[in-house]
Amino acid sequence: MTVNVTRLANGLTVATDHMPDVETVSLGAFIGVGTRHEPAELNGAAHLLEHMAFKGTATRSARAIAEEIEAVGGQLNAYTGRESTAFLAKVLQEHTGLALDLLADILLNARIDAGELERERQVVLQEIGQAADTPDDIIFDLFQETAYPDQGVGRPILGSPSVVRRLTPDDLRAYMTAHYGTDNMVIAAAGKIDHDAFVDLVARAFDGLPRVQAGADDPARYVGGDYRESRELEQVHVILGFPGVGYRDEAYYTAAVLATLLGGGMSSRLFQSIREERGLVYTIFAFHAAAVDSGLFGIYAGTGADDVAELLPVVCDEIRDVARNVSEAELDRARAQLKASILMNQESPGGRCEQLANQLLIYGRSIPPAEIVSHIEGVDAAAVRALAERLIAARPTLTSLGPVDHVAGYASLAERFAA
Repeated sequence: MTVNVTRLANGLTVATDHMPDVETVSLGAFIGVGTRHEPAELNGAAHLLEHMAFKGTATRSARAIAEEIEAVGGQLNAYTGRESTAFLAKVLQEHTGLALDLLADILLNARIDAGELERERQVVLQEIGQAADTPDDIIFDLFQETAYPDQGVGRPILGSPSVVRRLTPDDLRAYMTAHYGTDNMVIAAAGKIDHDAFVDLVARAFDGLPRVQAGADDPARYVGGDYRESRELEQVHVILGFPGVGYRDEAYYTAAVLATLLGGGMSSRLFQSIREERGLVYTIFAFHAAAVDSGLFGIYAGTGADDVAELLPVVCDEIRDVARNVSEAELDRARAQLKASILMNQESPGGRCEQLANQLLIYGRSIPPAEIVSHIEGVDAAAVRALAERLIAARPTLTSLGPVDHVAGYASLAERFAA
């Protein structure tokens, strides 16, 4: 068994995945809090705090942090999600202690200096502006907000510019104090790692981490509807979607198979029907984005203003057809794609580290790859058809950005599914 999990006396979970044939270690601190847990008046706090964590501690300047990790050829990184935040490092095996010490210093002793905050605030505002200027990026935020209006789960991860401009050091410190604690955090590592030695390192490095329990999430309330924004762009960017399922739903793996079968590769229905046969798009794909208690199933496409009127009805017909007819050949291809993706991820220390931590945060246990593969192999045509029927029975979400004059009317698309 390569995975070991220990819960320290202070409530902190430590997990390792031993890979004896590599020379590196990927490790990270994974906190079960993200954009979803922000009230509207703090939207962007989690993401801004992620940036500020690297801007200096009580004993290290921002430059010192960068120089120490790069002096040993290592890397530091971080990301914010809707339900979690992660601070990551990758180093050669012999520098695991240094990487862990840096992560602990960042999380326990961040200064959140007012001057640094002003500088980093401008960086984040530029990041928000860049996303707003990238239509195939911002369309997903618009889709999320349309599906879940006036809820944390629907707000942008990068934050609202008006909120980011007024967040203070005290706001960020209070957010960190409220959410960054032992019962809401996993320290994970994968690669050439000894579990017992790593546990000892973590116990010492994170001894001062307070005990903060995860708060209950407000239930996600799917609403759906129609959002269209006219812009002078070369293409219309559209997402058509429905309420999906959460990680813990028994249909979670079915949703993954359905998304792959419908629009997950060059052999998928949407790619073949819409790109290869009709030439209506360059990019089209289906996706299922899960949360703990909910999810969104969607189809993204970018197309010309003159082609969008034809595009959406064809997408609707393909979705409806999946609810009636699924062949064993396409089902086999979808399952094979998913299984290959999971097993290929096992070759990466970084992938295994993140997967292990996320499983512990979501399910409270490590899930062996063989168990995941078994779930995927257990998805049959009847389950895929039933989930497709369940999706299209719900109120859809339609989001479009660009020259939207010829985007099909929302009511006509809803009626097409009802028929």
